[in-house]
Amino acid sequence: MVFQLSLVALAGLVADHLFRRVRVPGLVGMLLVGIAVGPFGLKVLGAETMRLSPELRRLALLVILLRAGLELSKDTLNRVGTRAVLMSCVPAIAEGVVLTLAAPPLLGLSYLDSAMLAAVLAAVSPAVVVPLMLQLQEQRRGTAKGIPTLIMAASSVDDVFVIVVFSSLLGMAKGERVNVWAKLAEVPVSLALGVGAGLAAGYLLLKMFRQFSPRATKQMLVALAISILLVHTEELLAGKVPFAGLLAVMAIGFYLFERSEEFAHKISAKLSKVWVLAEILLFVLVGAQVDVGVAWRAGLAGAALVALGLVGRSVGTYVCFLRSDLTLKERLFCVVAYVPKATVQAAIGAVPLAAGVPGGEVILAVAVLSIALTAPIGAWAIALLGERWLAPDELAQTAEQEFAPPRAAAGTE
Repeated sequence: MVFQLSLVALAGLVADHLFRRVRVPGLVGMLLVGIAVGPFGLKVLGAETMRLSPELRRLALLVILLRAGLELSKDTLNRVGTRAVLMSCVPAIAEGVVLTLAAPPLLGLSYLDSAMLAAVLAAVSPAVVVPLMLQLQEQRRGTAKGIPTLIMAASSVDDVFVIVVFSSLLGMAKGERVNVWAKLAEVPVSLALGVGAGLAAGYLLLKMFRQFSPRATKQMLVALAISILLVHTEELLAGKVPFAGLLAVMAIGFYLFERSEEFAHKISAKLSKVWVLAEILLFVLVGAQVDVGVAWRAGLAGAALVALGLVGRSVGTYVCFLRSDLTLKERLFCVVAYVPKATVQAAIGAVPLAAGVPGGEVILAVAVLSIALTAPIGAWAIALLGERWLAPDELAQTAEQEFAPPRAAAGTE
């Protein structure tokens, strides 16, 4: 397995370099490498590596979410709070409605199976979106209006909402009695418990760091270990208490940044080094989940359905920014940023089939197809349009000064 992972690292680095040379995000190359070397391609990755794939991908995702939390500021979150709440559910609902209505005539699914397919497809991928938003933050693009922060925060909550809906529909398909309203009520409880646990963990970590003054590397390792424990807690509480583990991880970083920027910057710098390897593992292993044969079986009807869903999602995303101070290009960028799918689809796409749902094979095929179509194209579009449509802060400030009405001279009316 170590030999296979070394090959993955080398291939991922080469792909990252080559794709960046042609101004395409490196993660697109990593995804394609994963498809090529995975069990559905050249079969370079063996069974043992693929068994560990979910754990490795989760660890990589925790690295980037913790780093994202260390970049979140309270002032920016306060500015984008209402929009973030809307973005966490409105685009998913809009896409879900379109998919539920369109899947029966296109794929011959029942409405319940179509709703399940909609829940699988309606989640955006933090694994793809968050790294790209962090790059934009480092470039100071769109940060004056908090656009990267907004998308990072909303994409994490979006997943919680979609997974709760999916679990309810899966229970109904299996003949269980499900109280839909009670299930939906789990969403705010899950978010509150996740944020609360993350803030508490951040508080304890900060006290420990100040008392024992460990080196930055050890601080990073402890913070990452606590993040893993919180996500594992979500698994232990599954079916008993709703708990958003990934949101808790971001809350740890947020607390550390708010209370001590010194600690936050040191840990973030260490995580950025770890991310070099974690990024390769994450995207190559996500690509390795793509079964091109299964995606091909979804056919043109599956591709049309994915496209229709994205139209619904785009309308829902745009609606979230009505009466906002964002320009037309900034709003359209947010629409594009909410396109990529990968994480949730790879995690739950096969669950309906394993549960014996009649349309399970079709759901899996369309889920795989959605990853193959939207992850690389969405990542490329975000990187390209982020440079073109999001002005750096300095340029934005200059533009505001140029178009601001002239002030009256002192002492005159």
